[in-house]
Amino acid sequence: MKKRYLIIALLTTFFMNPCCAQKHQHGKASYYSKRATGARSASGQKIHHDSLTCAHRYYPFGTMLKVTNLRNDKSVIVKVIDRGPFGRGRIIDLSWAAAKKIDMIAQGVGTVKVERLENPIPYRVKDDKLPKIDFEIAEYDPQNYFEKKEESIAEKHKEKKHKGPKIQNKNDSIQNKLKRKNTNR
Repeated sequence: MKKRYLIIALLTTFFMNPCCAQKHQHGKASYYSKRATGARSASGQKIHHDSLTCAHRYYPFGTMLKVTNLRNDKSVIVKVIDRGPFGRGRIIDLSWAAAKKIDMIAQGVGTVKVERLENPIPYRVKDDKLPKIDFEIAEYDPQNYFEKKEESIAEKHKEKKHKGPKIQNKNDSIQNKLKRKNTNR
């Protein structure tokens, strides 16, 4: 009896999520009209016609998908935020902006290829290609920190006291230069 329930549970999970095992799907796609702007999606986010989002039956919310229009080979990366389309032989509903990027607006319904992206950021370099940088960390002695700081402040203050007055007029500076020349000879 327990084996039967286990087999039924495994088969149910396998058949409930058919697209997750697939690398890509081919099928028909439609798009939301601009009038859908402001409506809530199944994930709770608001639909906006300018965002690159989509509705898919099985992929989890937040999954990044690459949708390619097979008529002209243009592609767009979209984020799943809604469920659907149900029926009508369609596999994905795109936002208006996503449909415009792949030139699907005039078609209304287009044949597309949907691929799940493992690394949704195309410009992000994989970690193994980055150079390894070794940083040296300065030592910090909390017991003597404030004493050393006070000493350095006191030294700076002494240096300012020993500098003497600034020269007020040009005649004094010329006379000082002449004195220096005479003493150097």
